[in-house]
Amino acid sequence: METFSFLDQINALSGIKAGWVERVPDVSIEGDRNAAMNQLRGTHQACVDAFAQGARWWRAEQTHGCEVAVVPNSEEVPAPDGLPVVPDVDGLITIESGQLLSIYVADCGAIWLADKKSKAIGLLHSGKKGTEGNILGEAINLMHKRFGSNPQDIIAVLSPCIRPPDYETDFAADIARQAEGGGIGEFIDCSLNTAEDLKRFYSYRMEKGQTGRMMALLVREET
Repeated sequence: METFSFLDQINALSGIKAGWVERVPDVSIEGDRNAAMNQLRGTHQACVDAFAQGARWWRAEQTHGCEVAVVPNSEEVPAPDGLPVVPDVDGLITIESGQLLSIYVADCGAIWLADKKSKAIGLLHSGKKGTEGNILGEAINLMHKRFGSNPQDIIAVLSPCIRPPDYETDFAADIARQAEGGGIGEFIDCSLNTAEDLKRFYSYRMEKGQTGRMMALLVREET
């Protein structure tokens, strides 16, 4: 799998690995989100297997809310593509090894979280609505409550997402402010706009909903 420099700080941590899967050029997407997920399922499954073979794969349902689940031991339900998801959440956190988190985006932002001390990790889906609800703050509070994470020890990375002038709301800037206000020790914004490069990214807005999804990955590796 290709490596990306904006994930270097997380990938430098022992026992934690972050990944990012962009547009799949040889898969033609036709239809809505459910159709796209079905069409990308084989490629994404292969990426997951190569990235963290043997890890337990967790996915959030992603309802554009700000709820965050702790895994493992969270309820799952079948998604339209036939794979399980944790219902009603847009974020996943864990401190247990062998757990792989994933989030899908096509203009919204994925946020990787990694605690340098405890090695707790989190992965969030934060678009306009999730940012308005401060899913980042929700996740940081839950990591502190469940794992004792100190925000100053957390690295947060924001993925490529849509930005002005291609979108009327600069939620990437809002996420940066939330990271600063929440006391996060290191916040990295890759500063890439999904709407600017359709050879590299899927963009829900630019492609009017008929598009695929990028996949963010984060694993707490077996120790």
